Amino acid sequence: MKEIDDLIQISQYYGKDKRFVIAGGGNTSYKNNDKIWVKASGHTLETITEDGFAILDRRKLNLMSEKVYSCNPIEREEEVKNDLFAATITKDKRPSVETSMHNVINYSFVVHLHPTIVNGLMCSKNAEQQLINLFGDKALYIEYTDPGYVLFRKVEDKIKVFRSIYKKEPQLIWLQNHGIFAAANTIEEVKELYSEIFDTLEKALEKSIPEENVNIDPAIVEIIPAIRMIISKYELKTLRIRNNELVEFYSENIENQQLIIHPFTPDEIVYCKSNYLFFNGETPETILDEAEIRIVSFRDKYGYFPKVILIKGYGLVAVGDNDLQCDTILDVFEDAMKIAYLSYSFGGQHSMSQSQIDFIDNWEVENYRRSVNKSSVDGRSENKTIVITGAAQGFGKGIAQCLLREGANIVVADLNAEVGIATVKDLNSMEKKNRALFVKTDISSIESLNNLMFETVCHFGAIDCFISNAGVLRAGDLESMTLDNFDFVTRINYNSYFYCTKIVSRIMKLQTKYASKDYYADIIQINSKSGLRGSKANFAYAGGKFGGIGLTQSFALELAPFRIKVNSVCPGNYYEGPLWSNPENGLFIQYLKAGKVPGAKTIEDVKNYYLSQVPMKKGCSPEDVTKAVLYLIEQTGETGQALPITGGQVMMS
Repeated sequence: MKEIDDLIQISQYYGKDKRFVIAGGGNTSYKNNDKIWVKASGHTLETITEDGFAILDRRKLNLMSEKVYSCNPIEREEEVKNDLFAATITKDKRPSVETSMHNVINYSFVVHLHPTIVNGLMCSKNAEQQLINLFGDKALYIEYTDPGYVLFRKVEDKIKVFRSIYKKEPQLIWLQNHGIFAAANTIEEVKELYSEIFDTLEKALEKSIPEENVNIDPAIVEIIPAIRMIISKYELKTLRIRNNELVEFYSENIENQQLIIHPFTPDEIVYCKSNYLFFNGETPETILDEAEIRIVSFRDKYGYFPKVILIKGYGLVAVGDNDLQCDTILDVFEDAMKIAYLSYSFGGQHSMSQSQIDFIDNWEVENYRRSVNKSSVDGRSENKTIVITGAAQGFGKGIAQCLLREGANIVVADLNAEVGIATVKDLNSMEKKNRALFVKTDISSIESLNNLMFETVCHFGAIDCFISNAGVLRAGDLESMTLDNFDFVTRINYNSYFYCTKIVSRIMKLQTKYASKDYYADIIQINSKSGLRGSKANFAYAGGKFGGIGLTQSFALELAPFRIKVNSVCPGNYYEGPLWSNPENGLFIQYLKAGKVPGAKTIEDVKNYYLSQVPMKKGCSPEDVTKAVLYLIEQTGETGQALPITGGQVMMS
């Protein structure tokens, strides 16, 4: 049907534009005489397809206008929900709770959105009068009413009055503290309506929203990891910070903070809850002293940990059940800031009342939306943040893929930006609610490592596990090994492991200080079987790896009192990875040229030689290494260990 194609087109058109839709909000519909297609719960306008619409029988929907429901709000909403399901032809889809409103508006297409600029007006003190001033007395205004059946009946009654007075159908319905419905018989007309609305409102604004980004203070690494652990007493959370001129307007001024202490719209309550924390300490120490007390008392008072924290001097912090949820919280609360800012042009902000907030908090429909937004990940590393150096390709990339499947947030730290960015794009295409981030990193540079810590903390809030995987190899015997190659291999494989541990352990110490006593952080070096026994014509690599195990044992002794475990994994050969198989400088070609395998004439000869030394006759894969990594993370009784994953080629005594 062309009409359904049009419905999909206009849904995606507005869904992709954050001026109109935040967090997948809003809904759209098309109807003919018999049926209505309306967005189903759990689908977003941005990516919706035909499968995202519930189809309902309009004859059954029309009966809901005549039916008398229970006076008890909870019973009434349950009865309404059951009648909506009864009218639904596509039984596997839950229709929008606003379906009945779409049904009574006598136009083919209805597009309900929550545009920021519209809510700047609708969430203002003088919303109704300002609406009349701007759009005339034919503007159909609905004072705030609890969503669901009661709102539907109020809208239906107002439409009837409008028809009787003006002898026409309203095309625009403005809802206080909620949004707007626009309706027409073609999607082109709907677009014209919204274009006119935006033009009129933009001309009425006294000042535009400040939008320039503001750099986040690097001292945030001394704050966010601790706050994350205070909040993660029961389950790990993901935190993300954002800062810009608008956030600064509210975070830097205590009086301005009071303007956003109460929610403006139902969506804000659904995604951000209705209570927030503002910290105004002058130093990281005073902020954390305050956080320890206030976060606990917040949970005792409200029954949940805060989802929104505003920190003076730093920015807006989202506390999510997963990474994807953090983006939603930041977008929705920043939208609330924009609404408050825009409302100045219309007489000042108008928040929701406590009774209105309580209804949304306890409404089954919104609790359903929350459950859809909550993490569906159930892995062995759920919501842990794991940094992996050298993860753009090879073992590192394979480990990253495996750990992402297990629910971890992954930071790909690599010097190769082009490949690293492509790897992260590939990881994030897995469509998990946990995500991957690329940070260009030179592990031999303290400055670069400090930036890695900063970016990781800003994006995910903590570092639960640091996997020192990046390494290099330059094969050669005593005659052929150059001083430069020896120094290069040692600097990357040995020195840089020290640099990484020195920098990341500072953050981990902060985390374990504020965490529950059963929380442990992990530093894991991806070593090699060459760190367990000598390697002919490969002494630069083997020497660095032998030294790495010495560092692991020494770091483990020093960091054990801080509940930071330090271990090494010693893989066998990953023949399929670029370290071995690269046709230009992989180990096969290097070993062939170095004459490391007597009598070998081809790369295949070299490969067969090494495979013959493995009792299990298989190479080591990233999946094998990941199982070892997960074991080391999960256990709490071992540190300072070197765990061989060699197919029996190297056995520990």
